Amino acid sequence: MAILLVLVVLVIAVAVIVAPLIAGRRSEVAPGGERAELEAAKEAKYREIREAELDYRTGKLSREDWRALDATLRAEAVELLRRLDALDSEPGT
Repeated sequence: MAILLVLVVLVIAVAVIVAPLIAGRRSEVAPGGERAELEAAKEAKYREIREAELDYRTGKLSREDWRALDATLRAEAVELLRRLDALDSEPGT
């Protein structure tokens, strides 16, 4: 019975010691996940810009429509780049 009690106490002690380490790793993974999402969004935005330009060049968009769409897409791309830069400047990255 005493051995079982010692084992239970040992397991609890290990769990208490290891829990913060596991939680720390999870928080380190989250920014990487955010970075991957932002990188994917950036590439998708670049693709949208290229597609809009192709639509303009093939006559599917008027010049005015293309300029408005292009300005919006580029502003969104700049915002994504700013968010990526902010991740780079965070401490611990």
